[in-house]
Amino acid sequence: MKLTEIITNLDAKVINVTDANKEIEGGYCGDFLSVVMGKAPENSGWFTIMNNQNVAAVASLTEVGVIIICDGVEPDELLAKKVAQVGLDLIVTPYPVFEAVKKSGL
Repeated sequence: MKLTEIITNLDAKVINVTDANKEIEGGYCGDFLSVVMGKAPENSGWFTIMNNQNVAAVASLTEVGVIIICDGVEPDELLAKKVAQVGLDLIVTPYPVFEAVKKSGL
């Protein structure tokens, strides 16, 4: 599914998107960063409520397609700067994780 569709489906606020037409291939939910590092599939949508700069490091290591911060949680300033700096995609949805996964269409 194209990232642009996910953004629409989730009523998401875009923090940083490098390619809205990028294909996202599935999803992964998790907040325990060491588990996400070992299990999140490449090119997936990572659904989380974590909002600090460590999220960017984990996303880079796992090569997830987009970070989706749920529950209306805003990224901290360092995370917002880091994703722009390294070219990661990050969006924020007002929906809780469970609802966000269903609404995303992934």
